[in-house]
Amino acid sequence: MRHSEPENRDPTEAADPGPAPAPHPDLNLLRTFLAVYRSGSFTAAGRLLGLSQPTVTTQMRALERHTGRELFQRLPRGVAPTAVADELAARIAAPLDALAEAAGHGSPGRARPEPVHLAGPAELLATRALPALAPLVSRGVRLRVTPGLTDPLLDELRAGRHDLVIATSRPRGRTLAAVPLTDEEFVLVAAPDVADGCRERLAAEGPGALHAVALIAYAEDLPIVRRYWRHVFGRRLNGRAAVSVGDLRAVLALVAAGAGFSVLPRYLCAGELASGALVLLHEPEDAPINTSFLVRRPGTSDNPHVALVHDRLLRAARGW
Repeated sequence: MRHSEPENRDPTEAADPGPAPAPHPDLNLLRTFLAVYRSGSFTAAGRLLGLSQPTVTTQMRALERHTGRELFQRLPRGVAPTAVADELAARIAAPLDALAEAAGHGSPGRARPEPVHLAGPAELLATRALPALAPLVSRGVRLRVTPGLTDPLLDELRAGRHDLVIATSRPRGRTLAAVPLTDEEFVLVAAPDVADGCRERLAAEGPGALHAVALIAYAEDLPIVRRYWRHVFGRRLNGRAAVSVGDLRAVLALVAAGAGFSVLPRYLCAGELASGALVLLHEPEDAPINTSFLVRRPGTSDNPHVALVHDRLLRAARGW
């Protein structure tokens, strides 16, 4: 049997490359990408979108193949967006949010646009943050406030349970965006009756003069007091708390009542210092300072109230 000869072909003509790749990725991939970008986690994005974690992973791999670039760096907890992801999110966030709103659905990466979920240290929330937010509440902003320790709250922020967290330390990695909020100065204080018996001895003998005075502390391992001792006195603290209570406002109340001495943030006891209910036991030239940060997930939230709360806290903190 004779086979037909192939058609004459121009040797400069390229071979048929097959079907061309789709010029644009599927919208579902972009929605999933935006949810991952905003939540900082494949698992959290899956919960927000009603997808399994393997499905989210598969979709992100497909989008990375389409773009030919890595979008997220895998971390022990969550993921961090690359510069390519930042650029992509900036291009698609507003159009996808507008499309979701027109279709009557929540924006990618959020189940509901409100209320605003705020978390942080109980004392700073109660005495500084929430009073500053009172005008927003009267304008219709709804808040859900969770007090707690920084590390667990940051984990919950990555998982999408909070919108904003006031953290007592800067979060590591790039899964969260943090800006300095306020500085806390720590002061060594006691009630006047307690101070009268040891302030001069402290100046003359050093911190050993306080060994016989009851120490009131925030926690059994004395994190705040130990830091003060290292920073100011240049030595380790040898001693145990007479009372430990996990609320600095309770520590303040005990010290003001004459139970003993403690180290407190100046903002928390400023009123008592001004009134004379408390006095400074020591006034170092270089007092220990701790910076608090206002933390959120990267990207722009579709809930405008999150931005209102974020900006209001930053403005208010200038006067703290």
